[in-house]
Amino acid sequence: MIELVPWSNDDLWAVTRFLSDPEMMKHLGGPQSREQIVDQHERYLVTGASGTGQMFKIVLSPATDAIGNIGYWDKTWREEIVYETGWMILPEYQRRGYASAALELLVKRLRREHVHRFLHAFPAVTNGPSNALCRGAGFTNLGECEFEYPAGHPLRCSDWRLDLSLSPDHPHPHST
Repeated sequence: MIELVPWSNDDLWAVTRFLSDPEMMKHLGGPQSREQIVDQHERYLVTGASGTGQMFKIVLSPATDAIGNIGYWDKTWREEIVYETGWMILPEYQRRGYASAALELLVKRLRREHVHRFLHAFPAVTNGPSNALCRGAGFTNLGECEFEYPAGHPLRCSDWRLDLSLSPDHPHPHST
């Protein structure tokens, strides 16, 4: 069983492990510098404190060490405020369903809060597992788009959208 535990100041080690790992960062421009990692950790903390989203570490109960992270934050996308989500699972815990379970917990939370109608995910088009996760979770693929991540590094992404107002028992008829 997994739990989503709010990101804390003590979790710098986890973001360091995620963002410095060449395998984990292969779809996101490669390993980041120490400065970029500390900056990302600070953004994770501010996201939760600002009320515009929340980052979580994914833990296997009853342990407390992170096996991954997942979060959501406000994003203006195509002139609308939506939620954006992203996740990472440590390589030794991948392909066990933990990312799917974490995304399911996050979506349940967002459906209860129901502040924004849509949740978007923007995995790199080259990231087969994350694109498959979106498909399996009932997101609709709206096509490709381009971002910079990290700054200065172009990234071709899939734009996956989940309508949080729809019941999970009645998925969108156009999901792909």
